[in-house]
Amino acid sequence: MGEAEKGRQSNVFVIYLLGFLFMLHGALPAYINSTFLSHFTTERFVGMLYAVSAVLTIWAFAAIPKVLRRFGNYRAMVFLLVVDFWSILGLAWFTDLLLVAACFIISFLAIALIGFNLDVFLESFSRDAVTGKIRGAFLSTSNIAWIIAPLIGSFILSDGDYWKIFLAAAALILPILFLARNNLKNFKDSDYEIIPVKNTALEVIGDKNIRSVFFVSFLLQFFYSWMVIYTPLYLYTYIGFSWREIGIMFSIMLLPFVLTEAPLGKLADRRWGEKEVMAVGFIVMAIASLMIAFIGAKSFLLWTALLFASRIGAAMVEIMSETYFFKKVDSSRANVIGLFRTMRPWSYLISPVLATMLFAFSLPIKYIFIVLTLVMFLGLHFSLELEDTR
Repeated sequence: MGEAEKGRQSNVFVIYLLGFLFMLHGALPAYINSTFLSHFTTERFVGMLYAVSAVLTIWAFAAIPKVLRRFGNYRAMVFLLVVDFWSILGLAWFTDLLLVAACFIISFLAIALIGFNLDVFLESFSRDAVTGKIRGAFLSTSNIAWIIAPLIGSFILSDGDYWKIFLAAAALILPILFLARNNLKNFKDSDYEIIPVKNTALEVIGDKNIRSVFFVSFLLQFFYSWMVIYTPLYLYTYIGFSWREIGIMFSIMLLPFVLTEAPLGKLADRRWGEKEVMAVGFIVMAIASLMIAFIGAKSFLLWTALLFASRIGAAMVEIMSETYFFKKVDSSRANVIGLFRTMRPWSYLISPVLATMLFAFSLPIKYIFIVLTLVMFLGLHFSLELEDTR
């Protein structure tokens, strides 16, 4: 193994570690945010806060290639980490609705952009022949954080002391800053293309495969946003589970991301076509979402099994869509990567707006999961439309 390859592997390992710590930072408050915000306002307005956050994030992604060209990926990430640190502390400290809302929006935006920074780092250290392996390992490592976070949260959170969660999340930024400074300070940036958003959109629309994987990613993020915002509210407020039970339930629920994504990524490099696995994943997600609407029993084992099954499908779609996209796009196309990452904020814009419209018709919260089922079945069309990379 040459020195260059050793250096590449060392850098990839650092990104894995950063991904784990950063995901733990983001995951700790993720599932309590909607319930925390509902103490200050109505469930309908909570959804609109997510929507406003999403709009600003989409705008920020449009500007990110210019920021990277001027300041570089490393300095941009460090700045965003500092901003995120103070906004998370604000959520722990403030009690005024406007200040809490501002801190939530800023943190939402910063977390999305830092995830993009990590994408750029990882893609620059990756080779196409092992993209599935590297992406699978990165996602598995990061998703371990999502498994640990609810467990940590269930022990930290007591008597509605949400500030403890935010304080722990803020503390995790400190080792991230330390690792970034010691390992990525001398990162050599690509010559990032600065292309108007309109031209980037036309570039994506003009490529059938890229266009379809964008839709796949949007539908997956729509599923995540719907689940993150409304599942904790439903389980805590309507079914009656405690935060301790929800924390354990969510940790088990997320195991498929760790258990399946790395092996699926390797198989995507060697044997399987990505689109068939995506299609099966969407079917599993749709069936699980439908069952949520018709289960009202407070059964820990039943709900855990159902949520676990839903994430098996999500893991299949996630690793295959990530592998497919990054086999088609390299790190120099920051404009396309940036637009791809706006699928998450777009989902956080559209899903709460749609849910708010459903609530306006006095639809019980459990029935919005039937709508989610219908949306997931759309994924079959877009996934099967892709041409396999092999």
